[in-house]
Amino acid sequence: MKPQRQFIAERALAQHCPELLRKGPGKDELLPLLARMGERLARRLSGALAPMLGGEAPVVQCTTPRESDIESITRSTAKLAANSLLAVGDPSTPMLVSIEAEPVLRIVDRAFGGKGEAPAPLPDTFPMAAELMIARLEMLLGDHLTTACAATSGRVANSDVPAIIAMRRDSSLPMLAPFPAEQVLAMLTMEVDDGGVLPWLMTFAMPMGTLARLFGHVDAEGVTLNNVRHTLANPLERPFGDVPLPVAAVLVDMTIPFSAIASLAPGQILPVAVARQVPLRVGDATIAHGAIGTMDDRMAIQITSAFANSRSQS
Repeated sequence: MKPQRQFIAERALAQHCPELLRKGPGKDELLPLLARMGERLARRLSGALAPMLGGEAPVVQCTTPRESDIESITRSTAKLAANSLLAVGDPSTPMLVSIEAEPVLRIVDRAFGGKGEAPAPLPDTFPMAAELMIARLEMLLGDHLTTACAATSGRVANSDVPAIIAMRRDSSLPMLAPFPAEQVLAMLTMEVDDGGVLPWLMTFAMPMGTLARLFGHVDAEGVTLNNVRHTLANPLERPFGDVPLPVAAVLVDMTIPFSAIASLAPGQILPVAVARQVPLRVGDATIAHGAIGTMDDRMAIQITSAFANSRSQS
């Protein structure tokens, strides 16, 4: 059957340009945002690190952000380093922060009244005092990252930025295994000049999805928020829920000269400083931090931060 007349379109179909259909910025726009955030973070860290470095504010400068991958970062990271995996909002958007071991140990030495010297050669693992200092640095970095991101993205309140909290840490970056080998990362390095022979480095690395989340974009062009999803067993269900695990709370980690140990006698008093944040450990893994107190005439620990819960929900 032939139509009696030709069909003519009433109006032209709408054609939207790609810029209007995009959900968020691409990586070419995210890296300049990271550079501006890094400049703000460098200024904030200069003042924040001063009390830990003897009172004089160090010169903190950030390098130009670039793309990298975890294999390249691992090759440039020493065997012993303070490697912390932070969650930006939730574990699906992680961020790696890596700090060289020597400055961490020098900060610990100053905290205990020393001149800010690191042992030579460096130990194979961090002592407990250094682990506590790394936890303090994690909280400091989380607070200042939040403020720097809010200012960069034009948000007026830190509450508008996803909470940045520590998930886990390891002195060995290969053991931490923060990202898949094939994942593209945005990398930013801070150089901290505290008057030593050479500046020491603080490295930030994150997937592009984390970078988008930092600046208020849930999704972005060409960016996957979570390239690799892991389905974890629920630790509250059988058979895991009934498994007993020994938990250790380390109250004091102290160094005593051999001469003092040799002269120990009953009645002698050793002054100790109990940390405000006591780590709770299962084996070598820190699962939580807590504050010491009492309950029902017994010593007790009130949990202030827990890492196991955030991982089990990922």
